[in-house]
Amino acid sequence: MDLRLYDRLAGVIDAQSHILWVTSPTGAVVEDAPQWRAITGQGLEEYLANGWLEVVHPEERQQTEEAWREALRGRTMFEWNYRVRTRASGYRHFEVRAVPIIRHGRVVEWVGANTDVTQQREAEEMRGRLTDQLGAAALRTARLQGATAQLAEALTVEQVVQVIIDVGRTALSADRSTVALLDPDRAVLEVISDQGFLEASRSTGDEIPLSRSSVMTRAVDSRKPVFAESLESLKAQLLDAGGDEENLADHLLHNGERSWIGLPLLAAGRALGALRFSFTRPQRISPEDAVFLEALAGQCALAIERATLFEREHRTAEMLQRSLLPDRLPVVKGLVLAQRFRSGSRHVQVGGDWYDAFVLQDGQVAAVVGDVMGKGVPAAASMGRIRNAVRALALTNPPPAAVLTGLDRVFEATEEEDQVTTLAYMVIEPVTGEGTLALAGHPPPILISAQGTAVLSDVEAGTPLGWPTSRRQFRFKVPPGSTAVLYSDGLVENRKRDLDAGLAELCSIVIEAPPEVLSSPHMLLDFLVDRMLSGYEPDDDVTVLAVHVPALTAPAERAD
Repeated sequence: MDLRLYDRLAGVIDAQSHILWVTSPTGAVVEDAPQWRAITGQGLEEYLANGWLEVVHPEERQQTEEAWREALRGRTMFEWNYRVRTRASGYRHFEVRAVPIIRHGRVVEWVGANTDVTQQREAEEMRGRLTDQLGAAALRTARLQGATAQLAEALTVEQVVQVIIDVGRTALSADRSTVALLDPDRAVLEVISDQGFLEASRSTGDEIPLSRSSVMTRAVDSRKPVFAESLESLKAQLLDAGGDEENLADHLLHNGERSWIGLPLLAAGRALGALRFSFTRPQRISPEDAVFLEALAGQCALAIERATLFEREHRTAEMLQRSLLPDRLPVVKGLVLAQRFRSGSRHVQVGGDWYDAFVLQDGQVAAVVGDVMGKGVPAAASMGRIRNAVRALALTNPPPAAVLTGLDRVFEATEEEDQVTTLAYMVIEPVTGEGTLALAGHPPPILISAQGTAVLSDVEAGTPLGWPTSRRQFRFKVPPGSTAVLYSDGLVENRKRDLDAGLAELCSIVIEAPPEVLSSPHMLLDFLVDRMLSGYEPDDDVTVLAVHVPALTAPAERAD
């Protein structure tokens, strides 16, 4: 075999998919490559005149030439990838590998092979696109799940709006997020979160009439998402919806926004309002993005509807609860009464805490604090029934044991089996402080002396109302100068502090009270409530009732 041919074949990997070519030691093409020309459509003269480089893609031509020249100077293997223009004016991907043929220390020629890797490259690109799409789908799913979880925890409209703004910023990279709720009677969208929103600037307050053409009004009217990826797209859509061109042009020129998303908030086909996300750069919305955004809007609509119903019920229950509490406590000689009532966090449903104090027929005073377990209107309504029953029973047969026994019968007749209600009820004699006490599963009263000592009552706790039991009452004395404090568990117990720890803390706090606080039941309650709730967000109602027996004053001496 010819030695020259042997060296050539030894320098390349021969295969049917390869296109073989040969150049001089300086890289000049010296032999025809019919396979190459069949692909590129070049003539022989064009190819021999260094024409192979002319069909390399313009974006890769300079780097390819520099790499080829570097290999020639270093007499090293040339390995490269580039796209080649074909006879049909398209481009195909090629891998090239060339080696110098060296004899007696000198390069006598270069032999190379080009391999068409278009199918492999396209397959890789397809895999890459699929991977990207799967990754993007997984990311969208994770973001939707995250948003759904946050929305599920949001109780109020304000909380829902904050979640929407956060999602707009983190999941969509929106520069501005706006939420507006529909007032169907007035045919306006009321903007409740604007973040620099300008569409309402020409309207009355933060309202957008449905007659005004905007991203959100169009979304509400059409019940479909509005995607505007550019200024031109938005302008065309709004003009098509009857917008005023002059107002649109003025608005678009001054707000810095360049792309928009409008999403209707729909619940069971009924429009609740709209979301608006805007960007200061053009934004492409893919079909997959559109599906994600519609799903997000659906979750937001459900959260808005749920929060609206919650707030309506919360207001109703709070009004009912406060209407059932006494407007004022009785003024009785020889006794001072004080109360403090704090509803739980505004993001928590109204509970069933209550208090009452009233004068009995024999001049004694009845004082009671109760807690109906549960939230919302049912708890408030149950609290009203029990409070009225306490008054009715106490005015006919006031001893605590008799009142609790009667309440058990009332409870069985009027309340649900799974309802739990506790209370502390005492009857006390003004001036002397002598009295009786009975508990129905309620935390014990605390007796605070004029010297600042605190003692929890050790009377039998009893069982909640409605449980079959024999009710007992116990003697209880509030010495002059001392104060008995009845309270609900919201004062001493919360998610971070159990009941026993709370009772111990309540007793220790009393020691820190100055004398002027101990002598005033109003100041004492403020002191106790502020200290006990410091550092905690109340998650339950807090009800406190103080019964203070003033210290006896020595009679003035007679002057002879």
